[in-house]
Amino acid sequence: MTLLFGGDYNPEQWPPDVWAQDVRLMGEAGVNLVTVGVFAWAALQPEPGRYTFGWLDTVLGLLGDAGIGVALATPTASPPPWLGHRHPDTLPQGPDGVRRTYGSRNQYCPCAPAYRRAALAVTEALADRYAQHPALRLWHIGNEYGTACHCEHCARRFRGWLARRYGDLDGFNAAWGTAVWSQRYAEWAEVLPPRRVQYVINPLQDLDYQRFVSDALLECFIAERDAVRARNPAVPVTTNFMDFYRHTDGWRWAAEEDVVSLDTYPDPNDPDAAMRAAMSKDVMRSLGGGRPWLLMEQSPGAASWRPVATPKRPGLNRLWSMQAVARGADAVLHFQWRASRQGAERAHGAMLPHAGPDSRVFREIRALGRELAGLTGVAGTTVPADVAIVLDWDAWRAVELEHQPHEGFRYVDRLTDYYAPLWRANVTCDFARAAGPLQRYRLVLAPNLYQVTPEAAASLTAYVEAGGTLVMGPFSGVADPDERIFTGGWPGPLRELFGVRVEEHWPLPGGERLDIACPELGDFTATGWAEWSEARGADVVAAVRGGPLDGRPAILRHRHGNGTAWYVATLPEPAALARLLARVCADAGVEPVLPGLPPGVEAVRRGERVFLLHHDDGRVELR
Repeated sequence: MTLLFGGDYNPEQWPPDVWAQDVRLMGEAGVNLVTVGVFAWAALQPEPGRYTFGWLDTVLGLLGDAGIGVALATPTASPPPWLGHRHPDTLPQGPDGVRRTYGSRNQYCPCAPAYRRAALAVTEALADRYAQHPALRLWHIGNEYGTACHCEHCARRFRGWLARRYGDLDGFNAAWGTAVWSQRYAEWAEVLPPRRVQYVINPLQDLDYQRFVSDALLECFIAERDAVRARNPAVPVTTNFMDFYRHTDGWRWAAEEDVVSLDTYPDPNDPDAAMRAAMSKDVMRSLGGGRPWLLMEQSPGAASWRPVATPKRPGLNRLWSMQAVARGADAVLHFQWRASRQGAERAHGAMLPHAGPDSRVFREIRALGRELAGLTGVAGTTVPADVAIVLDWDAWRAVELEHQPHEGFRYVDRLTDYYAPLWRANVTCDFARAAGPLQRYRLVLAPNLYQVTPEAAASLTAYVEAGGTLVMGPFSGVADPDERIFTGGWPGPLRELFGVRVEEHWPLPGGERLDIACPELGDFTATGWAEWSEARGADVVAAVRGGPLDGRPAILRHRHGNGTAWYVATLPEPAALARLLARVCADAGVEPVLPGLPPGVEAVRRGERVFLLHHDDGRVELR
């Protein structure tokens, strides 16, 4: 197996005489896979019922003859103007009631029958023509799914989704807590998507609609996936995820793909960009069950949509590409091959920039292609990890609903709090669902699990009882999946596991710090969050010193069954959290890939190799 290398190719933006030059330069760069057709709906179907495949026949022939494989995209993320013009109901409507128009991309309602018919028709036409094409290596369905709509088409489908979830109106009203504020619904026709309301919307209406939108988009993906699979089931199918994206449930979506793909654009100006990129890449590997995944998009230079579009410095694209390979990617692809001269992305970086092949960027692309081609024995191998971080889309959505105790409490920030010190210590992490399976991990971290299902509670408890080590962060075990608050104290069904009972959540205003006494790990400060709690069997490792929470536990450790459960009731300063996690790793038998490396050097094991990635300036010496 060889690593895949290339990027998005948009030949419809260029005259035919450029295509042969592109293919020749792709060969010079070592490109062996390009994605074609992502935004080509208007070029493929300029008007209803008329297809123009001749240009694509030529392009695929040129690529195939040069030995370059094709990831053929269904173009359904960007409908042509004729669809919105003839069917205005296919255009998305916001919660404010304003319908968006065409003239950009993603201008579709995923529930509009006319959109679904048109999307399936163009997908079937593509599959009928190209499913057996010798250059076809992969189907790329849609692009960066995430469009939400609040129109009447969505309202009707939402009611059906709710009826299937809750059974009848009584079950639905009970779940939504409609006794509050006189919101009881007498018939399904009264139920609406979340729209602009006078005050605060019902939180479960908001949460359920987020779940519904993910499922509605997934229906669109599955319809197109099934259409292309029916023509040739041997060709794998994917779609491209976007880093941490709340609106599509990655666990549910990944189960419907043959391979997971990622679009990622770290900011070169962000000092933590390498860490954040590593976290996204570990999520992709984990969504696919540990199997290799595809880096579908990154920019070789600038990302034009940033307020300050600073290009990647020399060598940075290679570094971040190798990070992807180290963390399980079998493909290093880019957006895009040739820089666009027109349109919204005219300032976006490309493998072949506006300056042409005589440019720094293209010389680096050629060197990267050669290097990846020589990196044998890597593709298809896996990345071992002894640590799992719980990633739960419902907990994520719910903890950020309106009228939570602290509007600045952000789920991905909490994951980052725990991931960052382990990344810096070169401890590789997977991400996992709270409901398991977890037993193969020495250590499981749940930085926040605001909502807890019975299955998750049973899984986490069984994991610790069997000898595992679990660390959970604050504001966890607060509610069930219907956003119904657990009574009797928190963390709800996990109180016995952690040996603690939380009576009150105590969010802190910005800038306020808690003084924490911690004999075992050293005293520290904490910000943002605290809890009025008491130990119920757990040992108090750290406690608040002074103020209204004086003496209240900040960190607790509880022996449960054959394992240990830690509860962290606040947000410790980064150095203190790093000390805690180092202690927990040592207790659990978790070791770094390589110990004692200089700061800024990342180590990842994949298969038989260890990748070393130096993220700081200057030189370091390793012995």
